[in-house]
Amino acid sequence: MAFDFNPIYLLWLSVAISAGLAAEAVYLLTFSTASYRSRVNRRLMLTKEQKDREAVLIELRRERGLTNSGNYRLGLIALNRLILQSGLTMGFGRLVLVVAATSAVAFAATLVLQHNVMEALLAALLGATALPYLVLRLLRSRRQGKFAAQFPDALDMIVRSLRAGHPVPIAITLVAREMTDPIGSEFGIASDEITFGADLETAMRNLYARIGSDDLPLFVTAVGIQSSTGGNLSQILENLSGVIRQRFKMRRKIRALASEARTSAMILSALPIGMFIIVQVVAPDFYAAVWHEPLTKILLGGAAGWMFLGNLIMFKMVNFKV
Repeated sequence: MAFDFNPIYLLWLSVAISAGLAAEAVYLLTFSTASYRSRVNRRLMLTKEQKDREAVLIELRRERGLTNSGNYRLGLIALNRLILQSGLTMGFGRLVLVVAATSAVAFAATLVLQHNVMEALLAALLGATALPYLVLRLLRSRRQGKFAAQFPDALDMIVRSLRAGHPVPIAITLVAREMTDPIGSEFGIASDEITFGADLETAMRNLYARIGSDDLPLFVTAVGIQSSTGGNLSQILENLSGVIRQRFKMRRKIRALASEARTSAMILSALPIGMFIIVQVVAPDFYAAVWHEPLTKILLGGAAGWMFLGNLIMFKMVNFKV
């Protein structure tokens, strides 16, 4: 039987395509390039709202838990550095409120489920210390990874700017204007610090303190040496960009080679938990007779600790720095 094609479908398809193209045209006419540029990173968004660059710099520092002058707000240097490098923009006051709320929820949930004040206090303590610490470390790791992925492109941009005849501060400003977060706002802060009196080497060291990436010390050292003694900085940064790209290539290759071991570790870790859930669903009375015994909780805690130790060993075996 011959295929019977109704032309009305083609008409409706043409109408839909025309409507989409018209909507795109209206969008492109009303949405200016300057508006897009102002949304590239956090610093440019603040610059659009606040024309005073010094006020923007102060606001960025406050969001990251620093004082107006760029110093640590907390006496605990390690904790302040962790908060700073995690990239949180909620401010120290809001962070304290979030931690307090998390601790209160953990206390209330444990008290309702276990009816034990000591266990509830322990859960509240973990919710106020261990959980925020792990979350901050995870955020820092992700942010450093994203920064490291952007860093070679930023170096290439700086190299092109230097070869065009621009000084280093202008090249840094170009990165701050063209690249997304986290590298855009971080280089923007460094550019503003240079504008308001900091020397180039100090601004770069402050950049390393805010990020903590392993690739930054070579860049900071190269810029510091060039600013004091001179040299072909563009060639140095071009070689550094190539080295960083090769390191990323090697890391991806190692990750691919270790993927089988990583998958095996995940399966072995999930198997006991999965079997426990299945037994609880199939035979709820299997653990009911001993669930209330104190020894049961001790043994389960020991098993969880032993599993954590095994996972830690497997993690160290398949993850290492290059």
